[in-house]
Amino acid sequence: MTTGTIRLQRVLRATPERIYRAFLEPEAIAKWLPPYGFTCQVHHMDARVGGTYKMSFRNFGTGNGHSFGGEYVELVPFEKIRYSDRFDDPNLPGQMHATISLRQVSCGTELSIVQEGVPEVIPVEMCYLGWQESLVQLAKLVEPVIPD
Repeated sequence: MTTGTIRLQRVLRATPERIYRAFLEPEAIAKWLPPYGFTCQVHHMDARVGGTYKMSFRNFGTGNGHSFGGEYVELVPFEKIRYSDRFDDPNLPGQMHATISLRQVSCGTELSIVQEGVPEVIPVEMCYLGWQESLVQLAKLVEPVIPD
């Protein structure tokens, strides 16, 4: 049974365009999405409505990993990303849904994330911890403005 829901909100010192790209470019998402202590491999990413993605996280310390993938349901450039998500491990059943909302504010972008349907066996507080770590890394990717 999938019951967990995660809700996060942050303001980042970056444009909605930069944050949107960070969610949809394979090299970018591999850099910021895995929580501390994990690496990420993006196997494929077709960032269009109806397109799919597949990636895996590996625990750097133990070498163990898990893979997951899904489908892009809605893409509103620089405003919204909705996608489905499913683990390949049968012990982590069900389909999750995530909605990423971006709103330009005076000092950057308000980022809102809702992830629904987290498998019951995954403690919600662990998801919050992982997302918090990922969002710190996202800020470090999108906030610096480095001239060419």
